[in-house]
Amino acid sequence: MTARFRFRQPSVIPGFGLTFGFTLAYFSIIILIPLIALVLRASGIGFEGFWKAATDARVLASLRTSFVTALFAAAINVVFGTLIAWVLVRYRFPGRRIFDAMVDLPFALPTAVAGIALTAIYAPNGFVGQLVAPLGWRIAYTPVGIVIAMIFIGLPFVVRTIQPILEETSREVEEASATLGASRFQTISRVLLPSLTPAILTGFALAFARAVGEYGSVIFIAGNIPFVSEIAPLLIVIRLEEFNYTGAAVIATVMLLISFVMLFVINLIQAWSRRRYGYGS
Repeated sequence: MTARFRFRQPSVIPGFGLTFGFTLAYFSIIILIPLIALVLRASGIGFEGFWKAATDARVLASLRTSFVTALFAAAINVVFGTLIAWVLVRYRFPGRRIFDAMVDLPFALPTAVAGIALTAIYAPNGFVGQLVAPLGWRIAYTPVGIVIAMIFIGLPFVVRTIQPILEETSREVEEASATLGASRFQTISRVLLPSLTPAILTGFALAFARAVGEYGSVIFIAGNIPFVSEIAPLLIVIRLEEFNYTGAAVIATVMLLISFVMLFVINLIQAWSRRRYGYGS
């Protein structure tokens, strides 16, 4: 006998109607209505005008810069964020609490301060920039600098997403795997990674979404050169300063659509991994 679908599951705690209504109202006022207004403003010029504005060479270049650099930054954060979370959870060493607290520093630090600090370090006359300048390498005022800024602001999302899962993973599982003859690589790939995959994907999605919309820490180190290191959020600001509100709305709408599709795909993969390995069910 198949269970019937229920809109509301029984609960011993009352107040479903009030809390559900507040949730819908909050979601509509804060998220849904502004997004609808944005799309309506962008669609006011018609499909032909929207397509022309969205496929402008400068717009496409800025979108490519934003999304490609955000993907690189999120991928790098997944690797190093997982390693940092592993070290913080599995090992005890002097200063561990300090390092653990420093992970959250990008949350509290104003993005403009982060951008100025990174630019001062990686500029051609900065501490790191002057070391690589003789090799013909440039970090600041290039897409590489954008990636570094996005890594800085996105790392906490990965670490804080994976860290609780590692804390819940018992060491006995690893020891049992080793006792049964599994190598270290097999223990990592077949025991640990399956349980961490949903958290890793969540951290990747959060870091990617944060990086795509980042503005304050990027504009200082990017150089903001059209067709080279100009990000889409900056182009939106430029369009607003030109009083081209419709053009800004078009760029924002395109960013919204691309971000939604990419996050939707990531969520599908995350849901599949949870069903595949039986976690989060």
